[in-house]
Amino acid sequence: MNRAKVRHRGCSRPLQRVVADFGADVAFAQVEDKLVEHYGILLAPSTIRRVTEWHARAIHATTPVDEAWPSEAGSGTVVVEMDGGMVPIVEADAAQKDRRRGKKLQWKEAKLCLAHEAGSKTLSYGGTLQGDVSDAGKQLFGCALSAGFGKGSRVHALGDGADWIALQVEERFGSQGSYLVDYYHVCDYLSAAAAAIYPGSEMSKAWFNQQKERLKSGDCDKVIEALRAHIEADEVADSEAAVRSCHRYLSRRRDQLDYPGALANDLPIGSGEIESAHRYIVQKRLKLPGSWWCAENAEHMLALHLNRANRQWDCYWNQVRKAA
Repeated sequence: MNRAKVRHRGCSRPLQRVVADFGADVAFAQVEDKLVEHYGILLAPSTIRRVTEWHARAIHATTPVDEAWPSEAGSGTVVVEMDGGMVPIVEADAAQKDRRRGKKLQWKEAKLCLAHEAGSKTLSYGGTLQGDVSDAGKQLFGCALSAGFGKGSRVHALGDGADWIALQVEERFGSQGSYLVDYYHVCDYLSAAAAAIYPGSEMSKAWFNQQKERLKSGDCDKVIEALRAHIEADEVADSEAAVRSCHRYLSRRRDQLDYPGALANDLPIGSGEIESAHRYIVQKRLKLPGSWWCAENAEHMLALHLNRANRQWDCYWNQVRKAA
């Protein structure tokens, strides 16, 4: 073979594609069983992991993020959402010969985003694990461009009220963007406050419903006033002061509660899309029971999942075939 200059590739490209596709969805040990069942091929889990992570790394390295401000007109309104979710990460102790010893386990936030034209069901995804909030903002902007954001487009952004999300929306889209706090997240605060104001009483539900209607009609100031009358004493700890927490939360976000404007334009007021996306893009593979990832490998696997979710899987493998 050496004389003929024949190089053994280990796995053919079609097999690599199958392995990476299975490895993106289930644990590497389970891929072994799937290969035997569907193709009659036996590969060791170590080979399956090597192939899957190699392509995940290649996808991460070759997926650019577009940061150029658009010069052409785009969609009228683009809906964008962003949220963070925790991924289990392990750090090995380089001083230990046995890599199983001295490990540090921690949780790291994966920042996921999506965008789509208002009224469309075609989603564009982005995300980062090791990047900071600025990197997450770049991903959000890239998603918006893919979804049709252009010169003169409006951006309707949604999130759970985290300050870093609102700041990135303002920084990336300026006057063309607006940020709305997830309505159902606000309702969680109001529900806790109602239970604290009228514990064990039917009045709790009535008060809660009244505040929800006020929010939807644009009377957030009345909601804040209703809370102010029941704020707990200063000596009560914040963890026990549901009314104070709700009052503080809403008071700091008055300009992010324009639910009437969103409803009038048939735009969403909840960020359920991005919360669901965390389940089927991040959690489905990166939060399997007993799974702990090196941060770099988790970043690459996230890129692999985003590639497939963005319907770029065929494009990547066409590039692999041309490069061979």
